[in-house]
Amino acid sequence: MSKRNTPQRRHTILALLAEQGEVSVDALAQHFATSEVTIRKDLAALESNGLLLRRYGGAVPVPQELISEPTQPISPYKQAIARAGVARIREHARIIIDSGTTTAAMIPQLGHKPGLVVMTNSLGVANALRELEHEPVLLMTGGTWDPHSESFQGQVAEQVLRSYDFDQLFIGADGIDLERGTTTFNELLGLSRVMAEVAREVIVMVESDKIGRRIPNLELPWSSVHTLITDERLDAQAAEQIRARGIQLILVPLEN
Repeated sequence: MSKRNTPQRRHTILALLAEQGEVSVDALAQHFATSEVTIRKDLAALESNGLLLRRYGGAVPVPQELISEPTQPISPYKQAIARAGVARIREHARIIIDSGTTTAAMIPQLGHKPGLVVMTNSLGVANALRELEHEPVLLMTGGTWDPHSESFQGQVAEQVLRSYDFDQLFIGADGIDLERGTTTFNELLGLSRVMAEVAREVIVMVESDKIGRRIPNLELPWSSVHTLITDERLDAQAAEQIRARGIQLILVPLEN
């Protein structure tokens, strides 16, 4: 096999991985009579497309549970919030979609927005984007898989993000602390903050029952947030506190 036949080599790597259950860099380098540097580049490219997971010295398949379809139905309020988020996206925009059920609810409607470039750290979001009739340009962060958030995290993902700039970030939250900002149960906070740094508009999307929740880990301070989309059930006092911080607050009615 020609060393320059990169697509064929990467296809064969995936076939070997499926057959053997794991592959090592040194064994692949010997198999293809190429350098370990070339093999590492192959594994990095395949991982960025969600086709395998790298580990020290080689790679393993993506666990099936990481790529399975969600079984829990999306609430009508999340769907309404997702529609409001999509309405804010311009044609040919460059956007980031973080992992989460509310942000994932945006995907079916993105096929109507031509020329999009979408970066994500979520295999679920990536797989859903690939099913669209008018598929946007898809970018993935790569990195280390975090089973808690069901997304890629870590320094590799942060470095990839810093190589780009984006018009908008769409991100959820486990809770909204009215004094501090968005909060999360996850202790891996770095990637969310880098996402906010590289986007000109940060749009947080949560159902109103999460607003007022106090969770120890601060994800994004209010100073990093531009827009909050939630549903019409939010009480007036909380809405006033949020607007007082200079946040654009969008209250979405439940469509019948």
